[in-house]
Amino acid sequence: MADQSIPEARTPEKALDDGALHNAVIKEGVSRRRLLGTAGATGLVLGAAGGTVGYAARPSEATPLASVGADEAMFHGKHQPGILQGLQACGHLVAFDLAAGVGRKGAAALLRRWSQTARRLMAGEGTAADDTDVARDAGPSALTITFGFGYSFFARTGLEKQRPVALDPLPDFSSDQLDKARSNGDLWVQIGANDALVAFHALRAIQKDAGSAARVRWQMNGFNRSPGATAHPMTARNLMGQIDGTRNPKPSEPDFDRRIFVPSSGSNDPSWMANGSYAVVRRIRMLLDDWENLSVTEQENVIGRRKANGAALSGGSETTEMDLEKTDAQGNLVVPINAHARITRPDQNGGAAMLRRPFSYHDGIGTDGVPDAGLLFVCWQADPLRGFVTVQRKLDRGDALSKYIRHESSGLFAVPGGAAEGEYVGQRLLEG
Repeated sequence: MADQSIPEARTPEKALDDGALHNAVIKEGVSRRRLLGTAGATGLVLGAAGGTVGYAARPSEATPLASVGADEAMFHGKHQPGILQGLQACGHLVAFDLAAGVGRKGAAALLRRWSQTARRLMAGEGTAADDTDVARDAGPSALTITFGFGYSFFARTGLEKQRPVALDPLPDFSSDQLDKARSNGDLWVQIGANDALVAFHALRAIQKDAGSAARVRWQMNGFNRSPGATAHPMTARNLMGQIDGTRNPKPSEPDFDRRIFVPSSGSNDPSWMANGSYAVVRRIRMLLDDWENLSVTEQENVIGRRKANGAALSGGSETTEMDLEKTDAQGNLVVPINAHARITRPDQNGGAAMLRRPFSYHDGIGTDGVPDAGLLFVCWQADPLRGFVTVQRKLDRGDALSKYIRHESSGLFAVPGGAAEGEYVGQRLLEG
């Protein structure tokens, strides 16, 4: 959990150097809504500049506050938005179940409505009709809306023959205490933005578009650090205070696409999944009272990295390669054998890797004074069996962190490739 998340926002120049724009998913621009609502804004922040994989902008690149609202992600493209973009300040995850009798035709009409709404909102426009005006004064704020299909969707629509084998239910894990009512679902929508009102506006629009065709099965709200909150580029921290995302795969790596996206040919997946990915979604509660009772040294031994700067216990900086064989004067491994960072390394899991893009969450404090808080874990991979399942099985066998977390809900969704101009998401499945 603590070693593979996406860092915050990175500058466009750096992103281009790394090939991270990857299909031009972010466009710097001024929307009509921003022209009307934010032209008079004042103040400066060290804000996100729109890089796809996003690391916070450098202090020398300070930009007007209104620029946060101006960042715009593209709806149409090779991949759906919300996968390659950097962490957003706020988000909503929501699953729907189709109503009885809706079937394939009704599902196609719903995805057509949702896609039209997503395209408009991501461009900083209002919905086609009956807009709530919640986000009237804001720009797009890097809004992304992503759609996926759950295992049960295919039986409800008579498309069982098109269901990917990779979508078979996840196995049980020892840390699972899953609430079935908050797991799985026919359809899944991920919403992220750098403004809370923009994100809520999108959530409300998607819910209204569902109408009588689908009902909400579960919905979760999350957050991350806001763009410009740090004075220099930093990897994100989670609610345990740990730097979280040091070894996340990068689009510049030669095998990135192979590990994260379904190829357009040569795979066992159905053709409608070309350029798509599989999302594993887990609500992971952090037992913060227990965690915070540990000393910093004990916390670092659980993770295998320094809390202050994310450096491996074997030395160096955050990005220094971890030395798994290094020992101390007593001959003990410097990075404990059950340290989370050791166990999750791809080279310790046959090269298995996931592109993690999570949100933190806090759903209040119980009558016992214990916070219901943790991570809305979202990871992307071309094959969940070789990605999430491989790593989680390894964690199941002795991760020191497992004592301080609890998996409370779960879902696996097939997320097709991006919609081309004039298409809606899932069209190749529903009309193929």
